[in-house]
Amino acid sequence: MKKFFVLMTAVLASSLSGLSAQASMENMAHTAVASTSWTAAFADLAGVDDIAVIAPAELRHPPEYELTPSDIIEIQNAPFFIYAGYERMMTTIQEGIPSEDRVDIAITTENDRQTVIEMAELIASYTGTTPRYESYVETVNEGRKMVEELGLDELKVYCHTMQVPLAEDLGLSITATFGGNEISAGQIQEAAESDYDLIIDNFHNPIASPLAEVSDAEFVIWRNFPETSGRNALENMVRENIRALSELYD
Repeated sequence: MKKFFVLMTAVLASSLSGLSAQASMENMAHTAVASTSWTAAFADLAGVDDIAVIAPAELRHPPEYELTPSDIIEIQNAPFFIYAGYERMMTTIQEGIPSEDRVDIAITTENDRQTVIEMAELIASYTGTTPRYESYVETVNEGRKMVEELGLDELKVYCHTMQVPLAEDLGLSITATFGGNEISAGQIQEAAESDYDLIIDNFHNPIASPLAEVSDAEFVIWRNFPETSGRNALENMVRENIRALSELYD
C-alpha cells in the first residue's frame, strides 16, 4: 500500500510538472536541493546559494526522514539533487521520481579537510560554482593547533565511528572505536579497564552513556549534521564541536 502511494504521488508530481516546472526552474536557478543539512553544507562549501533542504535539520537522525508530496515535486523539478546515499528517501527517489533534467550528485559525508575539499570540488564541477571552503579548512587547522597546544594529541580516545574523521583531522589519537551497533558488555568492560582519557559520542546516534558511566574519561558529544542550513553551516558546527572539546580542558 505504501509503495502504491509513493508511485501514485510520483505520477501526480509528473502531471503537475507541466504547469510548475518552468516557474520552479526559474526560481531555482543556481540552486540545489539537498537531502539533509549535512549534504546542503557541502553544497554551500561548493559555492551554491539558496539551497533547499529536504530533511528538517532539527531531526535527531535526518537520514530517517520520509518524503512528503511537496518534497517529491521539489526534487523532481530540481536542477541538482545532492545526497549521500544512506538516506531512507533514496529508495523512493530512485524508484519513483525520475527526471531527465535533474542532475543527481552523490557525495561522501565526512568532516575531515580532504573529504570536504574533494566533495566541494565535485559538486562545483556540476553546478559551475566556485568552491569556498578556505574558511572551513582554517577552522580545522585552528582546532588542530589547539589540540597540540593543550596536549590533547596525547590522550587515549575512545571514539564513535561517525566522529573518527573529524577527530583524527584535529590531531586526536583514536585508540579504539565503537558504533554501528549497540554497546556490548565487552565494550563496557573495556571502557572500565582501559583507562581512556576521552570518549567522543555522536549526537545523531548517542550510545556511549554506558561507557562513560564506568570510565573516568572525559565525555563529549559531537554533531555531524549541522543544526541549521545556510552559509558556513558546516564550519559553525565543527567550531562548536571544537569548543565543546576545549571546554573540557579549560
